Amino acid sequence: MSDEFDYLIVGAGTAGCVLANRLSAAPSTRVALLEAGGTDNYHWIHIPVGYLYCIGNPRTDWGFKTAPEPGLNGRALLYPRGKVLGGCSSINGMLYLRGQAADYDGWRQMGCAGWGWDDVLPLFRASEDYYAGASDMHGAGGEWRVEEQRLRWDVLEEIKAAFIATGVPECDDFNTGDNFGVGYFKVNQKSGWRWSAARGFLNPVKARKNLAVRTGAQIARLLFEGRRATGVKLVDGTELKARREVILCAGAIGTPQILQLSGVGPGALLQKHEIGIVHEAPELGANLQDHLQLRCAFRVSGTKTLNTMANSLWGKAKIGLEYALKRTGPMSMAPSQLCAFTCSSERVATPDLEYHVQPLSLEAFGQPLHDFDAVTISVSNLRPESRGRVEIARPDPLSQPIIAPNYLSTPGDRRIAAAAIRQAREVMAAPPLARRLPEEFMPGPEAVSDKELERAAGDIGSTIFHPVGTARMGSDQGAVVDPELRVRGIERLRVVDASVMPRITSGNTNSPVVMIAEKAARMILAR
Repeated sequence: MSDEFDYLIVGAGTAGCVLANRLSAAPSTRVALLEAGGTDNYHWIHIPVGYLYCIGNPRTDWGFKTAPEPGLNGRALLYPRGKVLGGCSSINGMLYLRGQAADYDGWRQMGCAGWGWDDVLPLFRASEDYYAGASDMHGAGGEWRVEEQRLRWDVLEEIKAAFIATGVPECDDFNTGDNFGVGYFKVNQKSGWRWSAARGFLNPVKARKNLAVRTGAQIARLLFEGRRATGVKLVDGTELKARREVILCAGAIGTPQILQLSGVGPGALLQKHEIGIVHEAPELGANLQDHLQLRCAFRVSGTKTLNTMANSLWGKAKIGLEYALKRTGPMSMAPSQLCAFTCSSERVATPDLEYHVQPLSLEAFGQPLHDFDAVTISVSNLRPESRGRVEIARPDPLSQPIIAPNYLSTPGDRRIAAAAIRQAREVMAAPPLARRLPEEFMPGPEAVSDKELERAAGDIGSTIFHPVGTARMGSDQGAVVDPELRVRGIERLRVVDASVMPRITSGNTNSPVVMIAEKAARMILAR
């Protein structure tokens, strides 16, 4: 690898793969894509159910943990982040969600000009390859493949009918700007295989002579001349230079960690670790937002779920054979299949709850399935008030940063958590499910009062892997990056990943990152 490029892209996750594709399109532009993790040649990355073998696997996951969380009754959570080409898109749930029009119009109103819904919809469409073809809302022929799921469960159809019976309309497309309703998730898959950002954006262009892709390239720190970013230093001592820009795409955890190690961040934190201050950015690492899922689970009778189907050698053999022959069935499953967006109260203008419904149950992620038939009704507050932080624990690039999401730290978040559990119970008690005799066992029917439900939420709550906001975008002095994603106070340094979101989107966050990178590429090339 040469030591000088026009653009150095740090992180080959979702945003990095998009940028590598777009910025290297001009043959005269030299681009380096640096990934601290490994290649994506592990077979479980590409089989949809393989997320079970990628999350928590040091080959594909950084293996982070949160600090003990007071709002979760002192529990610390595993905090998966992709450690592989494609980043989290190589290990995530493959669910294609854009969020609501109101999310992006809210960004614009917060001082992020050019980021309203009408601005970003063409960007979503530009990179999309929608299974049903092009329309006013969807694109065709792009790199980001979107398909319907390849499975069917009777119990999910009955739960869908239960949502409808409680007043939630049926919805076939959650990506029009209004996601109120119940239906099935669309997924980033192609013919039963995972479609990661590496597969869609990077693989088709890896042979370009002006694009260098390096794995195992752990960043020690950024290099500066005064307040101008000039390159990066790797932990092996290699230095690479950028003639035009350094672009950080390391995600809501990695990006603030790299910046803080490089002397950009809260002054007191840098002084504590004896790191020379290049630029003081008090909010860098703050504003961490995430969707906390409350995993409610119910026994059901007289219907088949994955619990009993997969708890025998014959059942597993049938599942494997179906996938081998048809690329359908449980091995093609995303972690969640049925989706509903609802409102926690009549006071809410647009849906603030998202349900992930699954025909299975287990004590916690990574644990065995229960040996009885059951379903899980996970529900997340889409617009949490709680704000956490990411900060280095020591001046060592190989050391995990402190991740403190601060879940359920506000009265509003605790109130919505209680309302969400009550609403899940209401759905499961609806007439279409009566013959299934649902029996709640998580969190358990004994939790009834607000205080009991808030405590229960702390017991069953877990991340749904959507950290954002730690290098927030804005036009105010406290913003880490401006609306063109340039780091304020530093020349030739940009951030392009989920950390720039000023407020979390009302849905899963991976495809919004594709859009952010698409917009960033256009802004970079325009300059």
